Amino acid sequence: MNDWVYPLGAAADRGWDISLGTADSSLKVEGWAHTGLKVATLTAGATIELPAAAEERIVVPLSGAFTVTVNGTEHALAGRKTVFSGPTDVLYSGTDTGMSISSTDGGRVAVATAPAKRAYPTRLITAAQIPVELRGAGNCSRQVHNFGTPAALEADRFIVCEVITPAGNWSSYPPHKHDEEKDGETALEEIYYFETQVAAGFTAPAGADAIGYQRVYASDNRPIDVAAEVRTGDVVLVPYGWHGPAMAAPGYDMYYLNVMAGPGPVRDWLISDDPHHGWVRQSWDGQKLDPRLPFGN
Repeated sequence: MNDWVYPLGAAADRGWDISLGTADSSLKVEGWAHTGLKVATLTAGATIELPAAAEERIVVPLSGAFTVTVNGTEHALAGRKTVFSGPTDVLYSGTDTGMSISSTDGGRVAVATAPAKRAYPTRLITAAQIPVELRGAGNCSRQVHNFGTPAALEADRFIVCEVITPAGNWSSYPPHKHDEEKDGETALEEIYYFETQVAAGFTAPAGADAIGYQRVYASDNRPIDVAAEVRTGDVVLVPYGWHGPAMAAPGYDMYYLNVMAGPGPVRDWLISDDPHHGWVRQSWDGQKLDPRLPFGN
């Protein structure tokens, strides 16, 4: 583990499998200020609480169904079997609001957070309402669920989405950055939470180790150099720098949940490509989308 890579268990805290960057996180990451993530594994009927704080939150079922109670109102999230089953219902809670999350049948749930000042109403976004984008082409094809982007959700600070990359494909590619406030770019921290699985159609032994890889490297004089092997439950933080690719190893599909926010005046995902590799986008012209997409129903 380094300052930016947290394997499963490295950021566990008081019943949470992961607690990073949130108002109540015990683990403090130097230089990290704008985004947070919590993940919990709950047995059927179990409940976990989040106290009110000056942060906005969005609840994302990873596996299983959940009921989220906010201000005395219960919101049922139908959930899904796994993160590779397609979109799920999600719940945005606004700021300064406590919540309890109860598991219906046992499963894992994520809560993305960002410090926020402006209050927006609680909103349930159903799986059927979530914009599904099929991005890239060829072996750079991937599937994006844009439930927490500015076009889909009224919020104060954060931008949240999830990406599914089929086995052998690259996503977060070409390498890009969003670490400056300038024309065409916004300064945003970013969290990657990963899950992996043996891809459909493969016969793998019981001990198969579903892996992927994540790359982050310096864009200026601030040092960062990450080349991480990632598995289900691992987190990579991107405080700045070029990041990508996120690589799904052959035989293994990759999922990641992205949480982004920053100090700038505009809530928008504006990026600059690494000039050495940006030309790759044009190579997709005329290529077909990976036929394994979309995942889910």
